[in-house]
Amino acid sequence: MRRSSERILTTHAGSLPRPENLTGLFVRRARGESIDADTIAAAGLAAVRAIVPRQAEAGVDIGNNGEQQHDSFFLYLKERLTGLGGSWQRPSRADVERYPEFKKRWLQQTSSAARVSPNEGLPMTVGEVRYIDTAAIEKECRDFAGVLKEHPNVFVESFMNAPSPGIVAAAIKNQYYDSGLKYLEALGDALRIEYETIVRSGFVLQIDAPDLALERHISYKDEPLSKFLEFVEQVVAVINRALEGIPSDRVRLHVCWGNSESPHDSDVPLENILPIIQQANVGALYLPFAGPRHAHEFRCFKKFPLKSGQMLVAGVIDPLTNIIEHPEVVSDRIERIVAVIGDASAVLAASDCGFDTSAGWGRVAPDVVWAKLRTLRDGARLASARLF
Repeated sequence: MRRSSERILTTHAGSLPRPENLTGLFVRRARGESIDADTIAAAGLAAVRAIVPRQAEAGVDIGNNGEQQHDSFFLYLKERLTGLGGSWQRPSRADVERYPEFKKRWLQQTSSAARVSPNEGLPMTVGEVRYIDTAAIEKECRDFAGVLKEHPNVFVESFMNAPSPGIVAAAIKNQYYDSGLKYLEALGDALRIEYETIVRSGFVLQIDAPDLALERHISYKDEPLSKFLEFVEQVVAVINRALEGIPSDRVRLHVCWGNSESPHDSDVPLENILPIIQQANVGALYLPFAGPRHAHEFRCFKKFPLKSGQMLVAGVIDPLTNIIEHPEVVSDRIERIVAVIGDASAVLAASDCGFDTSAGWGRVAPDVVWAKLRTLRDGARLASARLF
């Protein structure tokens, strides 16, 4: 995993705005329409070809394929896992339920037909979970590698995303395994195939694990904190098992409280979960510090410092507002975080979360997304001039 002794490198969480035609295809498929697989594949590859140079133009140092070939950061697994069937709807968020007037507005905003919902019409696990074969993930890796060859040296380093077993377990309800732990372990064994393929293809693996914070106010909103922390411990243990044989410095773990413009006042504090998250055998932790509910929590690293050699990917750009941060604000955020970490080369500057985690779900207009990434670049340059 690349670090720099000369400047703050920039990256992002993974999902970037998809073209309207590709989003439309994903939405129609999610509604149950029969969409030609080759049509979606061609549109997805075209989107990757467009998104790679655009990241570089915006100043992204460590980029990816924009998750253009996925309809959602985890729902794409419906096509890759056995044992799925039926449907259910995720429980509502605790912070939404606390505010009836907001909830009404929230439902209006999130019920748009022009998006793939991460909450409604989700499958359940009704049989043994196994990964079908590696053809799809291998093709994605080949596609991304091919585009990178068309744009040599476009990034300092490249990464690809795959979900945590915990978010899949939370979103795809278990109706088959006799315990939550056995279900998690089965998912971990299946996802190990994606993890290994991504790393073997030469990319840094980013595991997206919003479950390690988010599920406190969804699946565990009516449970004591201890039950949620037990879940977090189980997920981290399963991730470590799935990563056996993969060098830790080829993996970064992204943890967040959900990519939603909601009150977030039911979020679990970072200090409660950080000691457990730090047990993950990864080379970098990726945490959001731009959103107003968690902007102060980088201070937790005073009490719970990074492991020797570990890096922090710090969110300093908010993907939920169309306000474009001033570069000085970005620089200030980076400098405060570095002051706590104690090593500027161990900090990467990033967005808090993805800009379009499910197709059409993004809150920020595409042209503003690129402006925000440019201000991330500019803020990192300001901070670099002061820190190095």
